Parts: sequence; C-alpha cells; structure tokens
Amino acid sequence: MILDPTKTAFLFPGQGSQAIGMGKALAESDMAAAQVFKQSDHILGYSLSSLCWEGTEVMLNDTLYTQPAILTHSVAVLMAFKSRYPNFAPTYTAGHSLGEFSALVAADALNFHDALLLVQERGRAMKAAGEQYPGGMAAVLGLQVPEVEEICQQISSEHTGGVWVANDNCPNQVVISGDRGTLSVASERLKERGARKVVALSVSIAAHSPLMEPALEDFNQALRSTSIQDPQIQIIGNVNAEPLRSASDVRNDLGAQLTARVRWTESILAMINAGITTFYELGPGNVLTNLLRRIDRSATGLALDSSASLNVVTVAQ
Repeated sequence: MILDPTKTAFLFPGQGSQAIGMGKALAESDMAAAQVFKQSDHILGYSLSSLCWEGTEVMLNDTLYTQPAILTHSVAVLMAFKSRYPNFAPTYTAGHSLGEFSALVAADALNFHDALLLVQERGRAMKAAGEQYPGGMAAVLGLQVPEVEEICQQISSEHTGGVWVANDNCPNQVVISGDRGTLSVASERLKERGARKVVALSVSIAAHSPLMEPALEDFNQALRSTSIQDPQIQIIGNVNAEPLRSASDVRNDLGAQLTARVRWTESILAMINAGITTFYELGPGNVLTNLLRRIDRSATGLALDSSASLNVVTVAQ
C-alpha cells in the first residue's frame, strides 16, 4: 500500500486490545521496537516486557498494567515504523481513550518516558476509583447514541446509582458505564427498546463516567507536573472530537477524559471530512480498524502490529 502523508492518519488503540504475547515477535525482529520495551522495563522498574510476552491474563488485564502495556506496544510499533520511514509524518493522529497518550507521543507533544509514567498513574488512580465506587461497562449493539442516552438518563433518575454513555464507538455500537446495579437495569431496558445485544465488558471500573471523579485529583496532579509541548501533528481529542492545538488544549482534554465520553465516531468523521482517506492502527489488535469499517466503508484501514504488516507499506515520494 502506497501512503500519501497528506491523506493519512495514525490511530492508537485503548484498553481491550491487550493480549498475551503482544509485541514479542515484533521486538524479536525489530531493534527499534525492542528498544522501546527495554526502555519501558527500565522506567517502570519491573519487566513489563515479560508480563506482555509470558505473563498471565489476570495481570495483563489489571488496568494498573494494561495501560503501560498498550502504550509501550503502540510506541514500539510507531518506532518500528519510523525506523523504516524516517521522513514520513501523517497529517492527523488520534487515540481511543488510553490510546490518546500514544497519539500524543506520535505528535511529539509527550515524550515516551513522561507518557509512560503518566499512564501508570492514570491506571493506578482509575483502579483506586473503581475500588471506591465499583462499577462496570457494557457494549450496546443495535442502537444509536441518542436512544441509549435517553434510556440512561431515565434510569439514572429512577435509581440511586447512575449509568452514562461512555463511548460512541461507531454506528450501532455504544458503550455504557455505571455502577453495577444500575448498569444491569439499563441493560435489560435497552434490550426491551430494541438493542440487538448488550454485552458486559471484562472490566471492574466505570471508565468515562462520573464514578471516575475520585481519580481526578491524583491524575491531574501528575498531569500538572508533566512536560507537554504543542502537538507537531494535528491530533483529534476524545472529549470534543476537535483538534488539540496547544499544550493547554492537551492538558484540558486529558484531564476531562477520565469522566467524559469518548467521541470516537465524531473523531473519525472529523478526519475524513478534512481529507483523510487512509488510517493506520498502530498497536495491539485491530479493534479500531474494524470500527472504521462501520463508520465509513470508503475509508481504508490497516492494522500494524508486526514486521510483516509494516513491510507492506510503501511511502509516496
């Protein structure tokens, strides 16, 4: 595939894309990727690479470890890409939830060292918030955001707890978040209203909802002490699905992101409307590539997570 930088965007996945073995083959075949995993082990003070390659699913799925693992793998793919095509820069980049940190590294707004420490604190703070206010998330298939939001508001007004739209992933796929009791009621009500399926996600936190508010103080303190630069590549933020043009924009978006909805469909459409036709997903899995097909079938998407996939790319001269 021949890449035209003026029509290309890089996408970075968030939690849910992790899997045991992630990045191992790439690190074994690519020195630039191996160096990223080595850096991560040194920065964190434990062998994240061993956890990713030979650990247990229970540990890897713990948000405390999931977040640094996905960032590390995504940046490893990014560095492997850069080692092959050092002069190529996409016109846009974006990341889904946690993936926004990888996108900020790609945009030279965050260096890898600082991004890794920041997501480690994000994971710790979110886990602590989940222990204080246990909750969960569920994917709603077959309904649109306005319908799901209306039902969430109704149920929240009827019950002590709350449930909210957390992710607008693509048409007919909306993720909701809330305390477990209210989430269960919402799931049944959504099925009654015509949802094809409501699937509980394997998470113990209500991400992108007000139940994450206890995480804000510690995370924002870490955010304030982190050096952030103005993005050098246009990056679309999750909270408003609009470009983050300055370091101040980045801080505001990351701070709000913990409790705000991920506007992924709007983010993709914003880039398509700006002339982007090709999207490369850098990191574990192909979740975002699959969502892209449901948002706009005319767009081209390709997941990059191996030497083989990186080697099919040709950069336009």
